[in-house]
Amino acid sequence: MTDKGFTDQVEGKVKETVGKLTDDASLKAEGVIDKAAGKTKEITSDVKDVASELAEKAKEVFNSKDKK
Repeated sequence: MTDKGFTDQVEGKVKETVGKLTDDASLKAEGVIDKAAGKTKEITSDVKDVASELAEKAKEVFNSKDKK
């Protein structure tokens, strides 16, 4: 089971918050990057899912036309 970037986003938020609280700019920046990476994974996964659904629907349409 994939988390679609959720874990990266949570870890990033924690790092960002700790970085803010401790005044650690490097940790804060790392958290922002981790959040962005997680969001990218989420979007990529969503696009892949939609593309798969469209491919299946296209196959159904072509198969139904071939049967006519």
